Amino acid sequence: MSAAGEEQHLAVSDKLRGIQQQARDDLRNCRTNKEVEAVRVRILGKKGTLSQILHGIGQLPQEKRREVGKEANVVRADINALIAARLQTLGQQQLRSELQQHIDISLPGRRLRQGSLHPITQTGSEILRCMRDLGFVIVDGPEVEHDFLNFTALNVPPDHPARQMQDTLYLSGQALLRTHTSPVQIRVLAALSDKKQPRLQVASLGKAYRRDAVDATHLPMFHQVEALYVAPDATFAQLKTTLNACAKRLFSHDTRVRIRPSYFPFTEPSFEVDVSCPCCTASGCRVCKSTGWVEIMGAGMVDPAVFQTVGMDPETVRGFAFGMGVERVTMMCHGIRDIRLLYDNDVRFLRQF
Repeated sequence: MSAAGEEQHLAVSDKLRGIQQQARDDLRNCRTNKEVEAVRVRILGKKGTLSQILHGIGQLPQEKRREVGKEANVVRADINALIAARLQTLGQQQLRSELQQHIDISLPGRRLRQGSLHPITQTGSEILRCMRDLGFVIVDGPEVEHDFLNFTALNVPPDHPARQMQDTLYLSGQALLRTHTSPVQIRVLAALSDKKQPRLQVASLGKAYRRDAVDATHLPMFHQVEALYVAPDATFAQLKTTLNACAKRLFSHDTRVRIRPSYFPFTEPSFEVDVSCPCCTASGCRVCKSTGWVEIMGAGMVDPAVFQTVGMDPETVRGFAFGMGVERVTMMCHGIRDIRLLYDNDVRFLRQF
């Protein structure tokens, strides 16, 4: 190789090192992505300084072209790495600047909003606590029942209106969705080993189903609590005392209870139980329709026919039962006038409980 060729090679190498150093200096002074892009175009663009050198490789001696090409590729890779590193640094600086402008990291963190139990769940739990405190044992039963347990065993004759299709949701054959939680009582009574001198005090809470149109006070599915007390010496006075205790526990100690004669196939005598309106303290409002009283549950002494169905002698066994709708109690406790609000899942409504 001639001396002239060697001088050309050294000159090109010096230019490559100069371009590399100039790129390093220029990128260090860049403050924006736009400035970094300008440096890249000036050096690596089609008309950039490095591209011009690569285009002139053909003027070098044959034995130096490969060596210069390798040097140029090393310089290109180094400059690309410098550009990527500078862009990353500028991105981090911009992020820190934005955080300092919009977020005060010295402020205490925001607490996540704490959830709560659904109002129906809260009311149902309170009712069950009341039952337990009164000595009742909590039991449960299936939601899909046999017609016999849901109706016949509870002294509901075949021609009773509750058996009509518009009230009961039948599945197939004798299977149906229970219309109340009273079948649980029949299951418990039937399972007793001592049917001559039984003592039983149970309560159950669960879903019930009826073919009702949806409106402000009715739903096809609702929750019901049922209580049963059986003993040879059970009396109406005990029933009234229990009802008073439940009303005062669920509402307030000033709550008054009123009992009105009514009819249920599985109790005799039967009663409707009213309480003094908790929304207006019995002074009159829309909830109680200005009467001062609100119906809360049905109750009565267990009908002798029910005891006969489960193999007990009604001459030696007595008992009383009562039941209430959980949704109705919830509405009364919180002054809710539309039952649909309890199932709309509106967070704005549920956050109030």
